[in-house]
Amino acid sequence: MFKDYKLEILYQDGYLVCINKPSGLLVHKSMIDRHEIYFAMKMLRDQIGQWVYPIHRLDKPTSGVLLFALDKETAKLMSEQFKEHTTKKTYICVVRGYTEVFGLIDHALKEKLDKIADKDAKEEKEAQEAATEYERLDTVELDFAVGRYDKTRYSLVKVKPKTGRKHQIRRHMKHISHHILGDTKYGRGEHNVFVREEFDCHRLLLHALSLEFKHPYTYETLLIDAGMDDTFNSILGSFFPQHTTQNSLL
Repeated sequence: MFKDYKLEILYQDGYLVCINKPSGLLVHKSMIDRHEIYFAMKMLRDQIGQWVYPIHRLDKPTSGVLLFALDKETAKLMSEQFKEHTTKKTYICVVRGYTEVFGLIDHALKEKLDKIADKDAKEEKEAQEAATEYERLDTVELDFAVGRYDKTRYSLVKVKPKTGRKHQIRRHMKHISHHILGDTKYGRGEHNVFVREEFDCHRLLLHALSLEFKHPYTYETLLIDAGMDDTFNSILGSFFPQHTTQNSLL
């Protein structure tokens, strides 16, 4: 799938490089997906001809803005911004049902141990504070029976996580029973099958739309945004035609 794939570079200078990560691509090598041979880190390193250091993560099925540093000192400075929550991350997703217009999900999350990746771990970590703000941008009702309902409803939601826990957005949307479409881990199977069969959508409908941060040396505030792939844009065109432009989402 990613053989000869050229990553879209959204921003690059002497210290940082930002890409639009496609859905289905791992950020780095992982024991969880030992069969995978393509990783954003290696692909970007080969593409620009220098080593890169990941500043944050995106789940394999999530697409969008992904930031790397080009040296260790820059990586350290940028990592501090993420730890201090001074960066601003905005995601877009499509979820089942009609959400509230605005909401704050304040729900602690416990990280389950991965026995494959950490064979020596014996106890699960304590639940950690996690908060996610969201805004409903649009809704749609379709004349398809999915599950026990004659019609099915979906919401287009802009999400701003205030913390950075593993799978936070996906788990938080599940927590309020508005599962993200295409989520095979935390979603609803009948809705995933529906969008696959009726709309040829074979991906998680979660996209890292923008990242705002302060440049570690110039102190300039940078806002980097990433467009969506053909599949996500096709869903927007079918479900929410008034939100098919980048400006309508930011």
